[in-house]
Amino acid sequence: MTLFEIKNAIHAADKGAMEEARRRWDAIAKPLNGLGLLEEAIVKIAGMGGSADISLGKRAVLMMCADNGVVEEGVTQTGQEVTAIVAENAAKGDSSVCRMAHVADADVFAVNVGVKSPLSENVIDRCVRRGTDNIAKGPAMTETEALRAINIGIDLVREKKAEGYRLFAMGEMGIGNTTTSSAMAAVLLGAPVTEVTGRGAGLSDAGLMRKRSAIERAIACSRPDAADPIGVLSCLGGFDIAALAGVCLGGAIYRVPVLLDGFISAVAALTAVRIAPAVSDYLLATHVSKEPAGMRMLRALELKPMIYAEMCLGEGTGAVAAIPLLDMALAVYGEMRTFADINVKAYTHEPEDTLC
Repeated sequence: MTLFEIKNAIHAADKGAMEEARRRWDAIAKPLNGLGLLEEAIVKIAGMGGSADISLGKRAVLMMCADNGVVEEGVTQTGQEVTAIVAENAAKGDSSVCRMAHVADADVFAVNVGVKSPLSENVIDRCVRRGTDNIAKGPAMTETEALRAINIGIDLVREKKAEGYRLFAMGEMGIGNTTTSSAMAAVLLGAPVTEVTGRGAGLSDAGLMRKRSAIERAIACSRPDAADPIGVLSCLGGFDIAALAGVCLGGAIYRVPVLLDGFISAVAALTAVRIAPAVSDYLLATHVSKEPAGMRMLRALELKPMIYAEMCLGEGTGAVAAIPLLDMALAVYGEMRTFADINVKAYTHEPEDTLC
């Protein structure tokens, strides 16, 4: 799809379905808004699908895997070979997110969108190129490649929805991708590099300084325009981030909920929202990342996280952790008796008095 076609295919959520879902929550025999953000999530899901009758169905974790040329700058503890190792393990069901997904009754799909090393056929092969260029020396990718990676994410949502999946969790694996995402965040938020750049997988003070320096040089080299999300993505991002932005756009096109993971997926989500603002109607924040700009990204997206657990593992683990919460909320929403059923007067929304 062209960028024009993508934007035209996205429409706002169904407000009528959301109002009906709110009325259903209010009728259930419990305190009003007693489940807080979980109630809001179910209401939002109703708007996505256009119906207050909700079934989450099969769940997919789309784990986008790619390598980043900026690793050359010494911004990570480990080498790029780790990307391939984790991708292969995830495809075999042997990674952190896989263990958690088993509990949450979700299926993990490891997708190669730009891994440097050759991978087995267990990993879904949608490789754009074997790794991006070093952002400290020039653009990570061309805008054509960025759009291609975005379309990979969109197509995967379409394909998996056709297979019966109705809930999509974002995941990623790519050594160096906290550097690319921090670079994008600095530009998209208009924030100092020092405020949005963390230690990733445990960098030393010297490593953190190298990371910040690489990002500052990348921004100075490519001079991306914050008003041009595709430009920011192609200059500073990675194929994993681009494909995840596509998952967000695909969620909006095919009207299914997309669960954000942590900081990296939030950068991808903000990119998608900057492309088409209505995408935000189809996103749910699961947790707030421990990365320095984790909460700042969610505020930019105007999303509230369901979980505060100081997680920063990646792979989609935070997104998967929220699925059982949604299941429990949906059990109350769909199975709990109403005030009418138990012959008790329902609570009503009364105006709050202003305290002196």
